[in-house]
Amino acid sequence: MCNSARETTAKSAADASVNIPEDAAARRAVKPVICYPNDSLPAVDLALYRRARASAVKTGEVLIPARDAACFEVPAGQFFRISSVEGAQVGDLNLWNRNDLTERFYSGKTRALHGTHITAGERMWTSLPHLRPMATLTGDTLGWYGIDEYGGSVHDVIGTRCDPYTGNLLAGSQYHHCCHSNLTRALADHLGVSPSEAEPHVHDVLNVFMCTGFTRDTGQYFMKASPVRPGDYLEFFAEIDLLGALSACPGGDCSAEHSSDAAACYPLLVEVFAPAAGALEGWASPQVNGYDGSHGR
Repeated sequence: MCNSARETTAKSAADASVNIPEDAAARRAVKPVICYPNDSLPAVDLALYRRARASAVKTGEVLIPARDAACFEVPAGQFFRISSVEGAQVGDLNLWNRNDLTERFYSGKTRALHGTHITAGERMWTSLPHLRPMATLTGDTLGWYGIDEYGGSVHDVIGTRCDPYTGNLLAGSQYHHCCHSNLTRALADHLGVSPSEAEPHVHDVLNVFMCTGFTRDTGQYFMKASPVRPGDYLEFFAEIDLLGALSACPGGDCSAEHSSDAAACYPLLVEVFAPAAGALEGWASPQVNGYDGSHGR
């Protein structure tokens, strides 16, 4: 029996076993509610950040090679910018507390608080039990994109990162330049440890410039050609001392491939900027979450 016949038979059997209730339409018509209303989150003072950014001077840069990754550091109170410099290219970003790698970017909670894709005025949050802002997005030249007719948008926190384990599972491949491996090598080199020691610190990413969504009929994660062009950037303010790692995805603009050498790929540029003394008057690095940690005991 061919695969399509098996699928049809299985679907028919499943359909036959489902008793659709008389009030099914009414149950499906129940209006949704927002799980985490975010209007009580600490306010983002974009005006302050932008005034400080206007006084900032460049202190360093890292060019991320195509199909590879590199680390960079940003002190609290400074800015960093990720730019497309040669061609349409997406990047996978990991962030950690530079002084404690157990505090790292928490994509799931960022998604729950802000949505599937983030832009200027929204934040990247750290893992439990810390749960505080680690970076605030302050500039986004793709902010015009919005949500397209397919439900796609840019800068997602829904994809995990391309990795060799899923590639092996689906295709039996042994590909070593997917984003997970790139990030692992970059972190290992930066810390002076082995890849096996670095790998547990690699985590779900912010997909910078990547255009993604979920299909409406099957609910599957999709990607499409990124609208990014040379000169576009995403800029951040470091709320705490940061260690970052950025991978220039082997998928290039992710219009077709993401775990092979087939796509055209380009470098990405990370630049760090320090504002003038006194430009952030009134700002303070956020404290860790105020929950007492007792868990009822």
